[in-house]
Amino acid sequence: MPDFRLTRRHLLASPLALAACGSAPSTPPLGPVSPLKDLAPCPVGVCGMSGQFDDAGWRDVVLTHFSQFTPEWEMKMEAILRPDRSLDFTLADRCADFATDNGLRLHGHALIWYSQGAEAFAGLDRKTFAADYDRYIREVVTRYRGRTVGWDVVNEAVAEDGDGLRTHHWSEGLGDIDHIRRAFDVAHEADPESILFLNDYNLENLPRKGATFLKLVERLLKAGTPLGGIGSQSHLDIDIPDGQITAFLREAGAFGLPVHVSELDASLRSDSRIDLRSAGERQARQTARVTELAQAFMALPPEQRYAFTVWGARDTDSWLRRDERDDGRDSPLLFDASGTATPLYDAVAGALASG
Repeated sequence: MPDFRLTRRHLLASPLALAACGSAPSTPPLGPVSPLKDLAPCPVGVCGMSGQFDDAGWRDVVLTHFSQFTPEWEMKMEAILRPDRSLDFTLADRCADFATDNGLRLHGHALIWYSQGAEAFAGLDRKTFAADYDRYIREVVTRYRGRTVGWDVVNEAVAEDGDGLRTHHWSEGLGDIDHIRRAFDVAHEADPESILFLNDYNLENLPRKGATFLKLVERLLKAGTPLGGIGSQSHLDIDIPDGQITAFLREAGAFGLPVHVSELDASLRSDSRIDLRSAGERQARQTARVTELAQAFMALPPEQRYAFTVWGARDTDSWLRRDERDDGRDSPLLFDASGTATPLYDAVAGALASG
């Protein structure tokens, strides 16, 4: 199974480093289509960054088709936390205002992530480390209380291969489980109405990782953690076996919590040294996997469908198109560079409309 997803978090670009070119997908794009938000009985989300707000084409796609907005970068610790551990909300406020001004639900992403914050917290004694950890979460959540519907409280807690949890500065400073429970407790105290998510990736792609993630959910709930929802990023590997996505979402839904498909995309690229399949064959696999995901999501009880979110408005907005390996031809999203619907739009729209 291709494993390029496992290094995706090293590919984040600055909020202004946005790709500007693209090429046509192998199948001709669709013509004019209905707004996704009008077809779906649940919120339909998209991510974005403040550098895109003045892009008329981007705004047209987002405001036509989506009802929920996730800041891709500006509400992460990297954007808010200064080296002296003071907080700068300039960019995060822009994103919150964009959502408010345009009538979009706002989903906060992400409070605690293993890949950020190490430098600012390095060398602190445990008491100061814990106090500033709590303060960061409390101040961020409180600032957007009443504006965010939910938060990704802890992002990507499970090890890459699914063998237990990650080890990092947060777990070393506060404990592997305790830092997670603490983050949820502080966030819940700061905003009791917000739905608090544990969010991770490769849960559908790697059954071992999905199982470890769900065991963590069970452990946290049994300990009384105010975990309110399950977030599956759904950066789909198009070559996983049929039925694997459905099996994971069914198990995740068994907890009775809201489920968020939080970062959907599906790359057509292959990490195989030689891939003899035609572009059409790869696109058929892509469409089948995304259709399965959307159908499995819609099979959840209505009250558990928190939102179905895609990780980028247009192909050229995708983090996958910022990868140095990109050849300008990948089409991982629902709209192409011109804002015209791709076959993935049809896959998602058909499933969401059926609910």
